[in-house]
Amino acid sequence: MNLVTLADDNLRRFGEYPFLVFAGETFTNARILRDAERTAAGLRRLGVGPGDRVAVLLPNGPEVVVGYQGILRAGAVIVPVIPSVGATELDHILADCEAVALLTSPEILDAHRNLVAPASASRRLIVTGDAPPPGTIPFRSLLDEDGRGDDTPDIREDDLAVILYTAGTTWRPKGVMLTHANLYSNAVNAARAHGTKATDVTLVALPLSHSFGITTMNKACLYGNLHVLMRRFQPEEAFALIEKHRVTDFPGVPAMFLMMLASREAGRYDLTSLKKCLAGSAPFPLPRLREFEETFHCTVYPAYGLSEAAPAVSTNYQGRPVKPESVGQPIPSVEVRIVDDRDRDVPEGEVGELLVRGPNVAAGYFRLPEETARTFRHGWLYTGDMARMDRDGYLYIVERKKDLIIRGGFNVYPRDIEEVLHGHPAVREAAAVGMPDPVLGEEVQVYAALREGAAATGDELLRHCRENLSPHKWPGRVAVVDALPRNPMGKILRRELRSRAAREAAERPATGDSGTGKSGRH
Repeated sequence: MNLVTLADDNLRRFGEYPFLVFAGETFTNARILRDAERTAAGLRRLGVGPGDRVAVLLPNGPEVVVGYQGILRAGAVIVPVIPSVGATELDHILADCEAVALLTSPEILDAHRNLVAPASASRRLIVTGDAPPPGTIPFRSLLDEDGRGDDTPDIREDDLAVILYTAGTTWRPKGVMLTHANLYSNAVNAARAHGTKATDVTLVALPLSHSFGITTMNKACLYGNLHVLMRRFQPEEAFALIEKHRVTDFPGVPAMFLMMLASREAGRYDLTSLKKCLAGSAPFPLPRLREFEETFHCTVYPAYGLSEAAPAVSTNYQGRPVKPESVGQPIPSVEVRIVDDRDRDVPEGEVGELLVRGPNVAAGYFRLPEETARTFRHGWLYTGDMARMDRDGYLYIVERKKDLIIRGGFNVYPRDIEEVLHGHPAVREAAAVGMPDPVLGEEVQVYAALREGAAATGDELLRHCRENLSPHKWPGRVAVVDALPRNPMGKILRRELRSRAAREAAERPATGDSGTGKSGRH
């Protein structure tokens, strides 16, 4: 099966129904498929064919859903790009994948003038909106002719469907190659775990340029229910949409849920319809998770995935006991192992690197054979995440392997420290990273942002850590900051914090205050 038949089967199974609401307009599944077929025909008229890469640089909107299906129906490969991408990274992505076309908006095109440079002349620029710039191809022109007479190319399960660029070991992002089989199987098996019904209503605020958002919309074809799409997440707008459409399900990242918690507007809306929230992409601090459930009277189902697994690996299942501190059990058809540095399985409850195997695991990295060989070995995906498993088969993600802090020979997992700080009434969010130390090798540096109206000093938070942690986990310093740096999906940018910690350590006098925790707001 492939992603084209996934969408076609949706119409055959459920008939025509309201599939998507965006900006007050309703789109049926039949309308989206009709526009996708026309888009595919239009792309073929432009010379886009099987195996060609088409980049999509757009904020959420119906054009993304239609564009993705149209690209696939032309036999081409989708290259999703997050709209907030920087110019250097965008240049690398477009050149690396050799995109023959780019679907974007006038606003983004105006911000990236390099896209119309002579070096890009061979790339077709397809632009949405009512007034695309001269020299570009209006997206609407692709819809001018009925595409149903055009034959869809033969699409095999092992054909590439998506190249998803993700952070590499250097600044250069690497392209994760996801086949139709990877994405189809992941959608089907994740859907089996989540049990959404045709009567449910799902709020989609995840970027459709991210693997979590892509799979959310792929799963939509399996449920036959209404999906309410947001251009970008804003808590007050989310509250209004939940009330208006009686939203029952909300897949999101912890940063979104934390923004909802922090908003003073929630009490103005009737949010009683919201019953289930799927939380993925980043750890959800346990104290904040419980606070969210108590505030909004719904159940949070933590899950785990990564782009190389298309992305879902495990989830807390609906209909089974939920362990909120866990990312749940592997989804159907997915196997996992937890191994030590010699690839030996560790005993139950012990920490090791998480390995994943299944039909969802990517084909490798685009044109990066050495990187592929390091990450995909002996049929297993080496995730780089440290995890443990309990006797019931529930997974617990302890930390990214590269984020582990080795302090004086002791392994310190940042999440252990962060969970303690999240239990402090003044702390909104916290991140612990390693900083260079001439004696210990690494010392623990914590950055904490406070709740609105709350007050706490670095010394106070340091004392809280020392009262609640084993001595080898005590931070050397705690700095109170306005906010933690995050990427567009809400993940904390630990690399930036590590760079900052190293810079601050280098600037600190040898007789400085390391270990005192003295720090004001930075």
